[in-house]
Amino acid sequence: MDKVLRINVGADGGPKAKTEGLGEYAGLGGRAMTSLVVCKEVPPLCHPLGPENKLVIAPGIMSGSAAPTSGRVSIGCKSPLTGTIKEANSGGSGAQALSRLGYAAVILEGARKNSDLYRIVINSKEVRIEKCNDWRGLTNYDLNYRIRDEFGTKVSVFSIGTAGEMLMCNSTIAVTDPECRPSRHAGRGGVGAVMGSKGIKCIIIEYEDTKMREPKDATKFKDANKRFAEGLLKHGVTGQGLPAYGTNVLVNILNEAGGLPTKNFSTGRFADADKISGETMAATITKRGGNPTHGCHRGCIIKCSGIYVDKDGKYISKQPEYETVWAHGANCGISDLDAIAEMDYWDDNYGLDTIEMGATIAVAMDAGVIQFGDAKGALNLIHETGKGTHLGRILGAGTAVTAKCFGLERAPVVKGQAMPAYDPRAVKGQGVTYATTTMGADHTAGYAVTANILGVGGTVDPLKPAGQVELSRNLQIATAALDSTGWCLFIAFAILDQPETFQAMVDSLNAMTGLSLTADDVNELGKKILRAEKDFNEKAGFGPQQDRLPMYFSREALAPHGVKFDVSDADLDAVYKF
Repeated sequence: MDKVLRINVGADGGPKAKTEGLGEYAGLGGRAMTSLVVCKEVPPLCHPLGPENKLVIAPGIMSGSAAPTSGRVSIGCKSPLTGTIKEANSGGSGAQALSRLGYAAVILEGARKNSDLYRIVINSKEVRIEKCNDWRGLTNYDLNYRIRDEFGTKVSVFSIGTAGEMLMCNSTIAVTDPECRPSRHAGRGGVGAVMGSKGIKCIIIEYEDTKMREPKDATKFKDANKRFAEGLLKHGVTGQGLPAYGTNVLVNILNEAGGLPTKNFSTGRFADADKISGETMAATITKRGGNPTHGCHRGCIIKCSGIYVDKDGKYISKQPEYETVWAHGANCGISDLDAIAEMDYWDDNYGLDTIEMGATIAVAMDAGVIQFGDAKGALNLIHETGKGTHLGRILGAGTAVTAKCFGLERAPVVKGQAMPAYDPRAVKGQGVTYATTTMGADHTAGYAVTANILGVGGTVDPLKPAGQVELSRNLQIATAALDSTGWCLFIAFAILDQPETFQAMVDSLNAMTGLSLTADDVNELGKKILRAEKDFNEKAGFGPQQDRLPMYFSREALAPHGVKFDVSDADLDAVYKF
């Protein structure tokens, strides 16, 4: 990948494309690329939907190669939801398509001059930017059908639904899966609104005539990949649990641990957890003729995605992930898998983050808008949001805004972003991550569930404050580096437990790039990214006082363990002392 594609949406006569070399961004990919571009080129105090903000789409360093499970893409900007820097990560075919065309990044920049909508078409011969006003108001799936009719299925698409067009703070960018369905999403932080603010409905990448990226040392690359794949396949999580049950394998595990947030984080266990568990979901899908084991991008050997079908075997949605099942299930008191899958579909279709949407609905339930357990009512609230009704505009602004509008203190958010599916009182390492990550409450930024719950990479008692800061800090550093490679975060389970698999990963990276990185170099990359992100946030007005959980998590004890969040402020302030 040796070039950057810049789209100036405010150019005379309509958006214009310019291709340039990497310059000072040489060697960067994924989150390293998105965050360092944003830090250098976006004023920290700008309005996220103003012309000074930029949207950066960057495949990982390994994307488009034969490295297994390496098809992740990062999308970065200043977040409309949090006001902080943001990197939203997604699977799908987009990273591989862009990287095989040689693009290390696509940057949308400038001031939109009119209300026209545009599509960007990228292939090996040209970049075309065309008006597509007749696609205005289309949901992601309806848009996808139009694209298929015109371009076929040998394309990868980045698109926004109605939520992104309406500039909602809870809006996503959809990325098509290998079957060209808009089922994978850069979900968090309102990145879809930034794309909408630039007047871009979709980016269509024609990749049929592209070739896989070649490594600098093919022999070493092949050997490293073999060792790396063997490590992933022999680990209990990446080789067995995730392929069999998807990420939703965690429902029963977190419920047993007393850390499954239920009914707007009011308790840590859901009585009907087994009805929505990964085991039950996989059995249901298999019985109906669906596929519980599916890769969200080609070359994935973990295959934690799946295809959820109805009783007649008809496609409903991708297999809902754990955080989605929790958000629309336990957190809303709903135990109907079909209803959860339908909500997942409509979130994807309108372009709404399932985590933020589920947390927002639970807050609305707590406020009495509808009752906990009301699946039809919850689906209706999603439709209100996707259609932009008055109530829907409030809900589409996210959990924090919805709580404020209904006069509730109990909003499970940090820096304006909703907490995902792990109660910070019962999984305290995750609570440290929620409080201190540069991204707002984000479980993937430092996934302490590894040692807190799963015993991966060691063990740290999830109910006690001791050791949580060190755990979260180390994971945040490692994750920032990993998000830059294009490898899926789930490889962390294997590389944390298997030193030889970690070494195979480093060897593969070196053989691909021609570098001679060590484990310390990878660690330093993570630190460099976090320092830059932290600096951006500080200049945007976010200091230590924002690195906190809402006070009620320290005041209200969580059943069944009767625990509160008791990691001290001084300890939280020590997370970034590295």
